[in-house]
Amino acid sequence: MTALLSATHLWKSFGDRDVLRGVSLDLARHEVVAVIGASGSGKSTLLRCLDLLEPIDDGRILLAGDDISDPRVDANRVRSRLGFVFQGFNLFPHLSVLDNVTLASRVTRREKRADAEARGRAILERVGLADKAAEHPDRLSGGQQQRVAIARAVATDPEVLLLDEITSALDPELVGEVLELVRALAEEGTTILMATHEMAFARDVAHRVLFLDEGRVLEEGTPAQVLGAPREARTRAFLSRFTG
Repeated sequence: MTALLSATHLWKSFGDRDVLRGVSLDLARHEVVAVIGASGSGKSTLLRCLDLLEPIDDGRILLAGDDISDPRVDANRVRSRLGFVFQGFNLFPHLSVLDNVTLASRVTRREKRADAEARGRAILERVGLADKAAEHPDRLSGGQQQRVAIARAVATDPEVLLLDEITSALDPELVGEVLELVRALAEEGTTILMATHEMAFARDVAHRVLFLDEGRVLEEGTPAQVLGAPREARTRAFLSRFTG
């Protein structure tokens, strides 16, 4: 299996604290991988490093064979190949929903406004928000804002979609609408790496699960193995929080 996105021995520290300690992972095209672990285990930092939002201290990252961890690479060009959805939406409050979705295409791809808007409206239709195109983010519910953020991330046809705890800031009743959209993207063959606490969703949708513990991949395998019959005591202790 050839990896579309590959990370080898990633190290990242903040001050004297090692947040990532030799993390390695491979993500194949059309694969969905869920990264689980306690708060502070390094999940968000891992995704931010893969998107070049944080520089790594050591290691290597390859995207379709290109070494994107080389400090000489154009980070903005790399990010145009990756779609990143943040915990807190990170929408531009002064822009309409449609402008939020189309901005990256117009800036990084220099796409004509008319073409970008036509595609943006089609994407908003797909995520059930066609009637909100002219609204500003503060007029939307949290679930709607996160769906706009996902629409923005897929608008540039990214090679990989990185999802960072995208339901953690939502009220419980809004989580389902966002997860159903991610499920649909997965069923369409979108390559997804997602940090999540939604264990039932990971079990149903992910092809593989990685358990991150204190900056290391302690266990990985199929959802049935990692979530259903974990080998490591620390994995079992973590999962017990979700099963009572």
